[in-house]
Amino acid sequence: MNCGVVVFPGSNCDHDCFHVLKHVFKLHTEWIWHKGGQDLSRFDLIVLPGGFSYGDYLRAGAIAQFSTVMKEVIGFAESGGKVLGICNGFQILVESGLLPGALMQNHSRKFICKTVLVRVENARTPFTQKCAEHSVLNIPIAHHQGGYFIDPEELRRLEENGQVVLRYCGSAGEVTGEFNPNGSVGNIAGIINAGGNVMGMMPHPERCADPAWSNLDGQLIFKSIIHSCQNGVSV
Repeated sequence: MNCGVVVFPGSNCDHDCFHVLKHVFKLHTEWIWHKGGQDLSRFDLIVLPGGFSYGDYLRAGAIAQFSTVMKEVIGFAESGGKVLGICNGFQILVESGLLPGALMQNHSRKFICKTVLVRVENARTPFTQKCAEHSVLNIPIAHHQGGYFIDPEELRRLEENGQVVLRYCGSAGEVTGEFNPNGSVGNIAGIINAGGNVMGMMPHPERCADPAWSNLDGQLIFKSIIHSCQNGVSV
């Protein structure tokens, strides 16, 4: 399995993702520079990591969407390649049109860095198939523009198509405003595209996937992707 981690100016979680893929899961992993020029067809998975691409000027992900590499990532996704966008990567996927909706400033107007609980809404995706349906994962977040927004009609379509993958929740899986850290509509923490091969999530699974740490819930996301890539599993 071949993995690529895209590096933008301002990325700061790229090494975390690279470490988990290459050293924890022993996968062939390469850096992909934002200026593009690489043939992405040899990859099974492309990861857009967290950070502050281009300093989050204008708004998070707004400039990164115009990077040469994103034209190549879009082509890769449109051909069925699996793409995972984490935090800033999620913002870039939304800005580039690979995922619907928008990421807005947290309702607190403050940067949030803490561990949260998320409920797996759809365990039948290539990104969650190693999770139990409605299981609760303990995963860190760190963002300032993490409030997911989409209009009511589009939200209805996401719900009907099973594209809402993760929701912020309580320890018993309860989805209420009390457990919504950023004001996301419907407590949404992660979604997939209609084709099921592109996922964006605000929580950081790479920060809870190294066996050196006590929390390994993030491994379930990576194990799901690995299984789907190695076994040709799709939604």
